[in-house]
Amino acid sequence: MTQPEFNFADALREVAQARNINEMQLIEAFEQSLAQAYTRNVEPEKRIEVHLDPQSGELEVLIVREVVEKVEDEHLQISLADALELDPGVEVGMEMEFPVDREKFSRIALQAAKQTLTQKMRETERNVVFNEYKDREGQVLTAQVVRSDNKGNWFVELGAGEAILPPREQIPGEKLTPGNRVKIYLKEVRKTPKGPTILASRADERLLDYLLKQEIPEVANGIVEVKAIAREAGQRSKVAVFSHNSNVDPIGACIGHRGNRIQAVTGELGRERVDVILWDANTRDFIRNALSPAKVGLIEAQPDRREATVTVTPDQLSLAIGKGGQNVRLAAKLTGFKIDLRETAAISDLDAAMQQAMQDEQDGRDAGSAQSAFDALFKDSKSVATASPDDEQE
Repeated sequence: MTQPEFNFADALREVAQARNINEMQLIEAFEQSLAQAYTRNVEPEKRIEVHLDPQSGELEVLIVREVVEKVEDEHLQISLADALELDPGVEVGMEMEFPVDREKFSRIALQAAKQTLTQKMRETERNVVFNEYKDREGQVLTAQVVRSDNKGNWFVELGAGEAILPPREQIPGEKLTPGNRVKIYLKEVRKTPKGPTILASRADERLLDYLLKQEIPEVANGIVEVKAIAREAGQRSKVAVFSHNSNVDPIGACIGHRGNRIQAVTGELGRERVDVILWDANTRDFIRNALSPAKVGLIEAQPDRREATVTVTPDQLSLAIGKGGQNVRLAAKLTGFKIDLRETAAISDLDAAMQQAMQDEQDGRDAGSAQSAFDALFKDSKSVATASPDDEQE
């Protein structure tokens, strides 16, 4: 076949280079597209093959028929007798190719080329987005807010593509405005039939963890370790910290001079309140710290069941529970323990009670009676609030 006026190979090569697409893959996609289009529109019952020479640009559309002794399907087969007239060297089982006149496929070829390029470029752009962000899951990026939809989803521009912030991953009450730049946690990147979906979050605990590392040098260099985070986005969070250097106060390091460090963190989160507490290897002390600012009494912990019963006096009860149960709920998430708060009116000072019990023992009472006296201090306690690590804010 003579060199065509329109060189498809050159055109595809230019597009491949401009769009960073593999040239041979693009040519193969074009051949398949043209074969399907020609079969569908011109020769629906015949077997069609297309070949494009990447060097010369020569384009061939071929009808392929198998050589048989007796023809059962004239669209797919040719008799041996007829085949021998065309080529004396053919044998049964071989295939013969019959070129199609250029006039019969020129228009279809142009349409197929356009369709192939459009589809391939779309696929390539999707792959570029997926490949760029698939290994960045778990990172925090700065994105530009671009738009929202009627389902309450916000979309942010990352550079090569868009990420979605569904309502559950937004900070409740935060007002996003197109054009604003915000930090987002890249939660998931996955392929779908419509292209890659990038899920972003402003509510994830790991965004808070990142901000702490950004604003607090001692956290960034590992002197102060963030042991646990419990967060109810937009309202309040609790962060448990521990210092690997006895000369460094972990809470003071996180709060900063006049609160400047923690304020920089909360400023990125819509002024969400962040409580910094001291982590402790002792379960009871950790639970006690987690329930601050409330001052609680006796703590009975069952580590194997991840449950703890905490006695609270009436004057500390509301602080321990928190607004809407938030304080005890966050403490449960932070410690990983189910916490059962029990109110008692029998004692107002736990330390004084313990001292009294010890004094009674020293005064001659046996240990059993001292313990009985101590236990009696809490005999009127009753459960008033329970929170589990998996509890969600209603």
